[in-house]
Amino acid sequence: MLTKEQITEWLKQLQDAICNALEQADDKGGIAGTGRFKEDSWERQEGGGGRTRVIEHGNILEKGGVNFSAVHGVVPLFLKEDTAGSGTETFYATGVSIVLHPKSPMVPIIHMNVRYFEMSNGTWWFGGGIDLTPHYVNKDDARFFHTALKTACDKHAPNYYPDFKKWADDYFFITHRNETRGIGGIFFDKLDKSTGKSKEELFAFLQSVGNAFAPTYTALMLKNKDLPYTDKHKQWQLMRRGRYVEFNLVYDKGTKFGLETNGRIESILMSLPETAGWFYNHVPAVNSEEEKTLAYLKKGINWI
Repeated sequence: MLTKEQITEWLKQLQDAICNALEQADDKGGIAGTGRFKEDSWERQEGGGGRTRVIEHGNILEKGGVNFSAVHGVVPLFLKEDTAGSGTETFYATGVSIVLHPKSPMVPIIHMNVRYFEMSNGTWWFGGGIDLTPHYVNKDDARFFHTALKTACDKHAPNYYPDFKKWADDYFFITHRNETRGIGGIFFDKLDKSTGKSKEELFAFLQSVGNAFAPTYTALMLKNKDLPYTDKHKQWQLMRRGRYVEFNLVYDKGTKFGLETNGRIESILMSLPETAGWFYNHVPAVNSEEEKTLAYLKKGINWI
């Protein structure tokens, strides 16, 4: 029987592997050793803790985090309405969460989260996803990214990619802007025995998603790192980062979970970029690359 300890240990190893891959890729963008993760271990007073790893001012990556956490305690009030039980249950939650903000506006922002949750009453589930937020949408990159996710999904069920892609389109949506956060990806939550799959099968799927991250994103980093850009491109990057901030602070469930379970605030907000911008009523020029990118920020696009 698969245990939470086995899942936790694998997630720790995933954090290690992804950090190593990102550092190696960042070395290829300039001076070797410039971009290195710094680890900050922390403990949660109510139970558990984590390893926050942050990279800043690398050759390619301006700021990013690859975080592991494993926390436990009394089920918080905001979760009790979604779970059956007597009201006295405890929970255990573990996962790896990643957000990376590159220096260049030609390299996309990326996010991934893979997580496991269980309660003392026997309830358990897996959740997570990956999504890509280009500052400028490149259709070839979008196709490459979505193909990698489809490949990971297809190993486990033919409906996973189309179902979880739609879920991502709906989830990573900035309602007050009427636009998607980026070009989407996959998103899934509360995958449990009701899916007809065992815990071991669902964990294998989670592993495929986690293992797809490093080779997919490092390829995009290295492909786009040397593309030329101007101050205009950097200004647009700040605006797109602003949209990213809006989504994470207003809608993101992971941010909400961290804040409402008294998580470590520095780790929760590591998803925010070092700099972002908001410009009043900005309207891109007609037929500009910025206008073309906005046209792609909608649900239901078939990228493959």
